[in-house]
Amino acid sequence: MSTRRVAVIGAGVAGLAAALRLTERDPATEVAVFDAAARPGGTVATEHSDGFLMEVGADSMLTEKPWGVALAERHGFVDRLIPTNPAERRTYVVHGGALHPLPEGFLMLAPTALWPLAASPLFSMRGKLRMGLDLILPRARGGDDESLGAFVRRRLGREALERVADPLIGGIYTADPERLSLAASMPRFLEMERRHRSIILGLRAGTSASIRHGAGARYGLFASHRDGMGAFVDEMVRRLPAGTLRLRTPVEAVARDRGQWQLVAAGTPVIADAVIVSVPAYAAARLLASVDGALARALDEIEYASSATVTLGFRARDVAGRLHGFGFVVPHAERRPLIACTYSSRKYPGRAPDGFELVRAYLGGARRPEMVERTDTELVGAVREELRALLGITAEPVLAHTGRQQRAMPQYAVGHLERVAAIERMTEPWTGLALAGAAYRGVGIPDCIRGGEAAADAVLEATAPAA
Repeated sequence: MSTRRVAVIGAGVAGLAAALRLTERDPATEVAVFDAAARPGGTVATEHSDGFLMEVGADSMLTEKPWGVALAERHGFVDRLIPTNPAERRTYVVHGGALHPLPEGFLMLAPTALWPLAASPLFSMRGKLRMGLDLILPRARGGDDESLGAFVRRRLGREALERVADPLIGGIYTADPERLSLAASMPRFLEMERRHRSIILGLRAGTSASIRHGAGARYGLFASHRDGMGAFVDEMVRRLPAGTLRLRTPVEAVARDRGQWQLVAAGTPVIADAVIVSVPAYAAARLLASVDGALARALDEIEYASSATVTLGFRARDVAGRLHGFGFVVPHAERRPLIACTYSSRKYPGRAPDGFELVRAYLGGARRPEMVERTDTELVGAVREELRALLGITAEPVLAHTGRQQRAMPQYAVGHLERVAAIERMTEPWTGLALAGAAYRGVGIPDCIRGGEAAADAVLEATAPAA
């Protein structure tokens, strides 16, 4: 019996997870992972400079989604995951040009405790009373997808949207909440309304118990690798068979002929029984255009946003008393250039040398795309001006690093899950073809791991020898 051959296009987290799953389930399968880049991980990488540890992409993974921690457990490096600093687990929100702590018990969209909400200066009395109406408002009728903005306004009011949901959720997706699909981005809140009618009651009933138990109990809501999320990627790569990963090897063409997949990778023909395409949707569209034009057009309709980051290192004495919590988020209504700012050295240990602090600011996204086009000098200047205005930091940084993520964040517009379901139906006639990555059913690292593993399971089933 001939050996099954699977080609994985894209060595991001989803592609690596798919390759790991393939080798876990069937070690006899020949797996080749192709990527045009010089390093694996896609948008996830870690850089080091003078003792500072700087993340290129995500700095954490959500622990209530178990697939990231589960992968680390299966492959023997879960002991290298670290929790956020419990002494600093607080987030601030910019309002009226000043920083205000997010009330204790506020979970992404809604409060779970009313007294901290009542005492918070972040909301007006009218805004607080409007949030309380969630306790008595009826469920929505009908099952149509709605935007995150429409949902939060309907359940909790305008202030909850503008001052919390917009910067917290919109910032994660670098998206416009008025276009962001609730079902695709925050499905558990949709389920809370269905089951409990009230979001506040749903949270109190323990709908978010996964945060307090299992992985969340060990790490809090977020976890990282002790050496940065780039090291998480390295752990995955080290557990692949030698020769599996083929960097600087772009796949230039994909075709289907006589029951096999035919690829051209860096000019070399490759034959495979199955193909997992785990590059961004627009890149997948180009590769699959000659196979299925309708599928390619559907993939190309998924929009992406770009963002920029500025990472600054400071002497601790120069910012003493200025950095509290994990950082702050900036509502779009504030009309400031920043989306958010993370105090990396306060969030996780080992991100800055002793006597120094590291902060990382985020700019751009779907609503400020012009920021990504600014020069490095302009970006650093904009961030320093915001730190001066909001935190009173005037010191010269000892380190300044800029990065750009061009077309890196898929935009889950209203109706996204229906679009994805249609795309998945289009792949069904193509035996051995599967898609994976952030474009489809979740943008976080655990989501990409789950998607990669599901793609691997699908192609193994599709290409299994007949009984």
